[in-house]
Amino acid sequence: MNNVNIKINGIELSVPADYTVLQAARMANIEIPTLCYLEGINKLGACRLCVVEIKGARALQAACVYPVNEGMEVFTNTPAVRRARKANLELILSNHDRSCLSCVRNRNCELQKLAEEFGIEDIPIKGENDPVHEIDDISTSLVRNNNKCVLCRRCVAACENQTVSVISCINRGFDTTVNCAFEKSISEVGCIFCGQCIVSCPTGALTEKTSIPQVINAIDNTEKHVVVQTAPAVRAALGEEFGLPMGTPVTGKMVAALKRLGFDKVFDTDTAADLTIMEEGTEFIERFTKQEKLPLITSCSPGWVKFCEHYYPEFTDNLSTAKSPMEMFAAVIKSYYAEKNNIAKENIYSVAIMPCTSKKYEAARPEHSTDGVQDIDASLTTRELARMIKQAGINFAELPDEEFDDPFGTATGAGVIFGTTGGVMEAAIRTVYEVLENKPLENLEIEPIRGMDGIKEATLTIAGKDVKVAVCHGTKNARYLLEKIKAGEKYDFIEIMACPGGCVNGGGQPIVSAQERAKVDIRAERAKALYAEDRASKIRKSHENPAIKLLYSEYFEKPCSHKAHELLHTHYTKRTKY
Repeated sequence: MNNVNIKINGIELSVPADYTVLQAARMANIEIPTLCYLEGINKLGACRLCVVEIKGARALQAACVYPVNEGMEVFTNTPAVRRARKANLELILSNHDRSCLSCVRNRNCELQKLAEEFGIEDIPIKGENDPVHEIDDISTSLVRNNNKCVLCRRCVAACENQTVSVISCINRGFDTTVNCAFEKSISEVGCIFCGQCIVSCPTGALTEKTSIPQVINAIDNTEKHVVVQTAPAVRAALGEEFGLPMGTPVTGKMVAALKRLGFDKVFDTDTAADLTIMEEGTEFIERFTKQEKLPLITSCSPGWVKFCEHYYPEFTDNLSTAKSPMEMFAAVIKSYYAEKNNIAKENIYSVAIMPCTSKKYEAARPEHSTDGVQDIDASLTTRELARMIKQAGINFAELPDEEFDDPFGTATGAGVIFGTTGGVMEAAIRTVYEVLENKPLENLEIEPIRGMDGIKEATLTIAGKDVKVAVCHGTKNARYLLEKIKAGEKYDFIEIMACPGGCVNGGGQPIVSAQERAKVDIRAERAKALYAEDRASKIRKSHENPAIKLLYSEYFEKPCSHKAHELLHTHYTKRTKY
């Protein structure tokens, strides 16, 4: 790509010819405020906060969409620019519910930050309509509050990027809202509850449906035995909520915080990830041997499962019947663990800390219950756990590292990497290879299926046979891969994660501002923490986990046994889009 020569605020620059003014300014470390712009997702110049003055142009231009050209002179801080930006921000604020102190995004709101930077002390303009939108809190996972919406359309773009597209702008002028078709609740359309709209939203217009009060009540109830499990991706991101650098693994501090919050037992979902590999790996071997219902497609991501049920129901038979690690663990806790400790399962309150808003939906699915008792009582996001820690006055950064409780505190490196795209497949290959080859796998790091490429493919030779595998993340890539299969492409084993990057970038993870997202690949940074923990693990293969070996010898007998199928496997529903 050729470069062009431009000036920004008198600074001479040579920038790629396909850049916008915003990109050129950021290249020169010149900050231009944005609100609707989201790197790689949304670029439409709607909020007009990024306006700049272009020499020779008749009007101010939106930097996020205005292309550079040879000899261009740009000014980002003239009186006209400052007046326009402040006026546009005041207009946005005029129709915004400004109950900031009680908003879940207080101090992590891009609109609030802009108001502070622009020195907004009063709103001289009153909006045409007072905020009177009804809050949509019917779903198990998401809450939509259009009173706090600024019509930036970042959520719409994120949903389109997932190729789900259940929200869009309806009506015109002051009546414009972001809504579902026919103004239905998000629970009444084909939403997969991935939460990518939440992590894209600059304000508190979209949030997870919190279960914090219920969990606190359970902890305070002396008749309840409250057990908590934590997913691998949580430890890779929780530290961000307390000022630690992105990608800092905080496993020990997380465990210490959970114990101080009052949970009776703190277990590691990674242990159940190892259990999932035993069940799913055995299921793959059986299907591959019989050449039935291939490709086998992983089922750990509830957003992906719901996407498949709604948009590709013809592939539900290809989904692994193995429950997700969260649900497997929950079933074990209310069966094996309850029996071993003489605790009635009705008296166990099972909590899961997940990087995912769709896990709330998964926890409520009727398939994940036994004798009318739901296996998971509450699923909290990483953000909700951070709020609980802050509310309890725990100084997270200063906590000493503590260990998970037995008997489910032992996990392998294979279980840890479940939290990033390619991790489930890599963990499965480590075990499937050694089971079929009956010898150690020399290189445990399967590089062809690592990284952030949308779709990764590899052909592996195992026990003298070629096994074609594929890994993809984000339902846009899932749709492309499934269409290839429908067109005749053959695969044996596929991993799909609903969220771009996998669980490390789940809809329940700490929210990163648009400005920070433009500078760093948060998916890759958080994944580094998981791979580092895998490399440091003494045991890196699921079938070598002593806790899993004990579980099979004492309770399940063997993978995919009758009892294992009763408790650790599930079924799916072919749904319509709406």
